[in-house]
Amino acid sequence: MFKDIEFANPDMFWLLLLLPLAVLWYFFKRNEQTASLKISTIKGFNTNNFLPKLKPLLFALRLLALCAIIVAMARPQTKDVSTKTKTTEGIDIVMAIDVSSSMLARDLKPNRLAALKKVAADFIRKRPSDRIGLVVYAGEGYTKTPITSDKSIVLSALKEITYGQLNDGTAIGMGLATSVNRLKESKAISKIIILLTDGVNNMGFIEPQTAADLAVEFGIKTYTIGLGTNGNALSPMAYNADGSFRYGMRQVEIDEALLKDIAKATGGKYFRATNNEKLEEIYDEINKLEKTEIEEFKYTRYDEKFRPWVFLAGGLLLIEWLLRNTIFRSFI
Repeated sequence: MFKDIEFANPDMFWLLLLLPLAVLWYFFKRNEQTASLKISTIKGFNTNNFLPKLKPLLFALRLLALCAIIVAMARPQTKDVSTKTKTTEGIDIVMAIDVSSSMLARDLKPNRLAALKKVAADFIRKRPSDRIGLVVYAGEGYTKTPITSDKSIVLSALKEITYGQLNDGTAIGMGLATSVNRLKESKAISKIIILLTDGVNNMGFIEPQTAADLAVEFGIKTYTIGLGTNGNALSPMAYNADGSFRYGMRQVEIDEALLKDIAKATGGKYFRATNNEKLEEIYDEINKLEKTEIEEFKYTRYDEKFRPWVFLAGGLLLIEWLLRNTIFRSFI
């Protein structure tokens, strides 16, 4: 009966301390409340009537009624809490992903591209209130998914990203410019690009610096990530006869100065991911840096439960009064 019940006036339960005092009072005063008659013998009287022995039942009913009144005064109630959230500052995000052949290097497990896709998917799931789009680039760039709030579409598109969809190469300027083009019309208060590459700009007809200037003009912050271990990495070197890659050790070259300049110019930050764990930490840090403001409204509805206790107390007192004036009348 008391499951999920709260009491608005719990201090009223201190009144229950009066019950033991009432019991003591009844114990010491009960003889004074009963008429007595001294006679020489009780022969001829019916002494088998058990009703006088039940007389304390009337007092018990009063005590129970008092308990019910105290519970009612404590105001038992249930509470139904509902919340409604409203995004007050949404963020539009474009993730620009390098899909050149070097992204198949195995310094991250199982390779750079597969490791990135796993971490990026976790990042997307952690941004339920934001719109996210995908841009892929190698020797050129294109929009894989326009910015959308439908995370299932973005995750599905991310899963489909593979090497070989574009001409090989690393056109950082094209990747960044394509991302800016996706965000320039956005009405979001905050617009960011997460640009990841594992190489040096060597293709494309848009210079990275020009693309960075466009990002600044449209108020788009850019986080840049250089992906690759320090030193050499097992990377694709040539094709085998069956069309598969032949791997060999190759020096990891990342234009960190360029990535730092892009991040600094747009108000972002540069990161270097040398292994799977570091890549995860970088996306977690970006997730913390770019917080979406959510306003939460909480509604509480109280349902008062004291009325049944009032009715119970009234019922017990009515029963006590009826018994006192009918069955027990001749014994009181």
